[in-house]
Amino acid sequence: MTIAANLGFPRIGIQRELKRALESFWSGKTDAKSLHTVAKELRLRHWLLQRDYGITHIPSNDFSFYDHVLDAAVMVGAIPMRYSPLAGDPLGTYFAMARGAQTGEVDVPAMEMTKWFDTNYHYIVPEFDANTAFSLVSTKAIDEFLEAKAAGILTRPVLLGPVSFLLLGKLRGASPLTLLDQLLPVYTEILTRLKAAGAEWVQLDEPMLVMDLNEAAIHAYEKAYTALRKTEGLKLLVATYFGRLSSNLATAAALPVDALHVDLVRAPEQCDAVLRALPAEMFLSAGLVDGRNIWRTDLDAAYTVLKKIVQARGTDRVIVAPSCSLLHSPVDLSVERKLGDELKSWMAFATEKVREVVALAHVVSTGDTLIAPFVESRASVETRAASPRVHNAEVAKRFNAITSAMRAREKAYIARREAQKTLGLPLLPTTTIGSFPQTKEVRAARAEFKAGKRTAESYQQFLREETERTIRAQEAIGLDVLVHGEFERNDMVEYFGEQLLGFAFTEKWVGTELRLALRKTTYHLWRCVASASDDC
Repeated sequence: MTIAANLGFPRIGIQRELKRALESFWSGKTDAKSLHTVAKELRLRHWLLQRDYGITHIPSNDFSFYDHVLDAAVMVGAIPMRYSPLAGDPLGTYFAMARGAQTGEVDVPAMEMTKWFDTNYHYIVPEFDANTAFSLVSTKAIDEFLEAKAAGILTRPVLLGPVSFLLLGKLRGASPLTLLDQLLPVYTEILTRLKAAGAEWVQLDEPMLVMDLNEAAIHAYEKAYTALRKTEGLKLLVATYFGRLSSNLATAAALPVDALHVDLVRAPEQCDAVLRALPAEMFLSAGLVDGRNIWRTDLDAAYTVLKKIVQARGTDRVIVAPSCSLLHSPVDLSVERKLGDELKSWMAFATEKVREVVALAHVVSTGDTLIAPFVESRASVETRAASPRVHNAEVAKRFNAITSAMRAREKAYIARREAQKTLGLPLLPTTTIGSFPQTKEVRAARAEFKAGKRTAESYQQFLREETERTIRAQEAIGLDVLVHGEFERNDMVEYFGEQLLGFAFTEKWVGTELRLALRKTTYHLWRCVASASDDC
């Protein structure tokens, strides 16, 4: 039978329980035991949800208090020496690596944070040096597998693969790959212990396989997985995502593993090449449900691709999955009330995407495309394609009326610079970025206004007072260009988006931008208007 799998589920909770628990712990209002209790409840809830929907390969160790790359660094003992004063406090060390720590005699900065490929997620960059000595420090991956097993759920543990882990880190003066020989015994130990605990499959995420790799990296993949393959009786799945394998396809297909996951949403064009390259005995995990956005899947289109895969490989060597971890999606659409029925009918959050994965796997064996998820998907595709919310005739009209004269500035830079002299600014004027802190008083006033406990007049007066206070403070310290503080806005993305047609915002996911599929012409118009060049 075709396997329905998931690569990872959001950690935060349907009501953002993890966020609240973390903030409470960081502020000292609750202890570590309370934090771990919330985490355990969330993990169990998410495992049960996926099981009840019909996911066969349910991930574990996809949960994190802060970041899965940081988890991997702690797991293998890649903890910089500056955190040694916190060695007796594992959780304190972990959060110090993520956020820094200034308590008592301890004053250490956080580790570097950077974007996770081309997503809006950011990860903690592992640090290596000449003294790095890897060892199994955290058994989190094993502990959470056993936790799920105790609840009657056999999961597929997720690990960041050893080569991607090293390539995502930094080592001054050398390539992190020079540390591979030291790292592999730790990964072998983890796999051995997972096998002993009862694991049947382990997912090793290797997203760096979609990047341009040099010969050293290619050799590292061959070396790493030859070593890891020695864990007998354990099936290994290597997961790639965020792009196509391209020149690395031959390397990925030749790895001595049992399954390869490919992203057929971001890179659908690689499907035929992957089918030709994979050995007959290898499972193909097909990422057909977009794990990075909030739209329903066109299940008929996905099924067309899936039928081709099944025809080439048979039903018993195919795994259906999201394109990547669902970490990048909100949790559940059912709790949203602001969006309206039409817009919600076009959307799928993580819970709904799990349902789509299961529907695709189900249809492989039954051929029944009249089941509810397929019917709903067709209706979504049809209504969205015809909706005036997507196709705005006025925007198209304005775009078509753009002339070449509109693309040029009225005055050259020299003339603009001369006009600016009337402002009386010094050679190097000082200013600030525009917004001032959204204090608890500002947030309280906004909450009262939204709840109807404060009148519009009272709220506007409060904003005027906050603005004046801020301007006076800037004058007092001698800034040249003053800002008003932006106290009227909530989240800065949400506030501006709410002023524009074609944007919608969730109730539970503040600051999450849910962009409607505006016409391509609208995007080009926006880009032109936003440009500061003399050509536009």
